[in-house]
Amino acid sequence: MALLASPQTHPSPHLPLRTLHRPRRPIVGLSSRFSSGPSPKFPTRLDALTFCAYTVLKLRSESPPLRNRAALDNAGPALSASDLQEAVEGEQRRIMLSDVVVTRPRTVFRDRRWNSLDLSTGGVILAMHLLSLFAPLCFNWKALWVAVGLYAVTGLFGITLSFHRNLSHRSFKLPKWLEYSFAYCGVLALQGNPIDWVSTHRYHHQFRDSERDPHSPKEGFWFSHVSWLFDTDYVAERCGGPNNVVDLQKQPFYRFVQSTYIAHPIALAALLYALGGFPFLVWGMGVRTTWVYHITWLVNSACHVWGKQAWNTNDLSRNNWWVALLSFGEGWHNNHHAFEYSARHGLEWWQLDMTWYMIRLLQAVGLATDVKLPSEIQRQRLALETAN
Repeated sequence: MALLASPQTHPSPHLPLRTLHRPRRPIVGLSSRFSSGPSPKFPTRLDALTFCAYTVLKLRSESPPLRNRAALDNAGPALSASDLQEAVEGEQRRIMLSDVVVTRPRTVFRDRRWNSLDLSTGGVILAMHLLSLFAPLCFNWKALWVAVGLYAVTGLFGITLSFHRNLSHRSFKLPKWLEYSFAYCGVLALQGNPIDWVSTHRYHHQFRDSERDPHSPKEGFWFSHVSWLFDTDYVAERCGGPNNVVDLQKQPFYRFVQSTYIAHPIALAALLYALGGFPFLVWGMGVRTTWVYHITWLVNSACHVWGKQAWNTNDLSRNNWWVALLSFGEGWHNNHHAFEYSARHGLEWWQLDMTWYMIRLLQAVGLATDVKLPSEIQRQRLALETAN
């Protein structure tokens, strides 16, 4: 795999195409070495990917450079079949349009035991997606604006400002009445109670992209995006229980919300139905919840696969501008992993960060205090380490 990604040492020879694949005939016009018939020098079954991988690996390992067809015809294979198989499988495991390779693929939907929490979590996620399918049939502008408003309430104030920056990283302090209000908004996002959500996220930073990370794309893009949510035994085996959130567990409010968690989104659904009937339920619960689900999940998946790394953080975190636009600034994920305590993720003036703007407003009116930001010295030190 590394060979496939490395720069060429020698100029590649001209390799003209000659024919299509036919039984016991050459795949391309190079030699009988690449025919589909039996050959003592090469595996008997070739597909296009195998052939391309073999050719690239062979040409990059030949010395002196192969400059003509005769030289290629007369040269024996430079790599064994096992080396070739490993290279091909490495390319197949590479996540599309990324340099991230799935090294620990995780099978979630078979060959495992599903517990009651996995089934209930999967059932809720499936129900929200199915409810969203009714959206075109019951569209009205009031229902749409209800969804947009709840997107801001649960996504901006609930998940990003409260669950993430305030509770998980303690990037700033709020009066308790306001802290609890924002945390309750996060409960209505239907992503779990604050204690469990914060615990998982703290484990993610502690074990980022290692074998103990709860949701690393090294176990598959879709595992990091969603399927880890209903593989709780597997996550618990690696991370343990929520024993890293004592600061929340000692507060009666968070214990109460944890024990009564599911009742609160159900109460919101009942209120929406009472106010606007089925359209409000579909748009305010189904569409809005599904939308906020995937935006949150993209931070775990896409922001560890696609984007740029401004800082050397020894993990896969990336700055992803389009995720940042959708997630109120959470997409500047490499910045966040570099300075995880920072209340501001969009460190550059052009990096839009709606959550930071809201925190800054709360600070201006005296509600947000002890707001943490990286100092210029800290940024310069990490920039120097990154450059080296």
